[in-house]
Amino acid sequence: MRHVLSLQDLDQQTVRSLIERAVDMADPDRRGTPLAGRVIGVYFSKASTRTRSAFSAAALRLGGDVMPYGPSDLQVTTGETWADTVRVMSGYLDALVMRTNGPLAQMREIAEASQMPVINALSEHEHPTQAIADLATLQEHFGDLKGRSILYVGEGNSSAAALAMAAAAVPGLRLTLVTPPGYGLRPEVADTVKQLSQGSELIQEHHDIDDLPCGADAVYATRWQTMGVQHASDDWLAAFNGFKVTREMMRSVGGAGTVFLHDLPAMRGQDVDDEVLDGADSLAWRQAFHKMTSAMAVLEWAVLGRPVEPR
Repeated sequence: MRHVLSLQDLDQQTVRSLIERAVDMADPDRRGTPLAGRVIGVYFSKASTRTRSAFSAAALRLGGDVMPYGPSDLQVTTGETWADTVRVMSGYLDALVMRTNGPLAQMREIAEASQMPVINALSEHEHPTQAIADLATLQEHFGDLKGRSILYVGEGNSSAAALAMAAAAVPGLRLTLVTPPGYGLRPEVADTVKQLSQGSELIQEHHDIDDLPCGADAVYATRWQTMGVQHASDDWLAAFNGFKVTREMMRSVGGAGTVFLHDLPAMRGQDVDDEVLDGADSLAWRQAFHKMTSAMAVLEWAVLGRPVEPR
């Protein structure tokens, strides 16, 4: 049983293989229809544009069928346990893609009761397939991740957590996260990243927006209100002063070949300026495309047990 719940559960070679396979999947001739005859359940408890569409399209393009579920479609809303629900669904489906926005521990309990792979399409503090899409985008663009440097600017949210875990699996990849005080990576996530990277100094986090590293190959921004959830403090926005990615910031930290990433949706004028998001150096739209190819790679690996060569 190959669940994809957290990148910390996967060995480094598997993470790198999924990134490489996601790049391959951009070429229709390298996909085939390995999921022919398979049924993929897609359950989302919250609104989603990219991830829900990406997994549905991924399953269909690989020859599978999709069984979609909304937040009110399952009997868990009337009191049935998730354990009982997935025991039944395991007889119908070949995998279940889930966005719960809840604790990862809850998703682990669901996976333990399941006889099919369960894939995390966003839990409260990690978005594993987003990170695979992020690094696939950079690998496709640069050809190799070794020796590259990523500057992440913004909240230490689910995308940042997954990116840090994924970066820990790639030798020679530097990641610097600059997050506002009080809005950084959760301590347990930071500890996990240290363990995964074996204490490598290539992955660092600090909170001084006036101390940005130079020589970045990519600058990454995210929406500061993850999934639109309000922060506890009414004046939270003040903590993010200076964190908006502007053309000036791009010039100061990078060079002619520096690219921009954003996991989307973007809050234009807040976390990034239009001229950066829509500029020639922006890979955000290609990054969104690779959400589908990363979903393909993960589905292929989880359902079939290994990547297969296209027929």
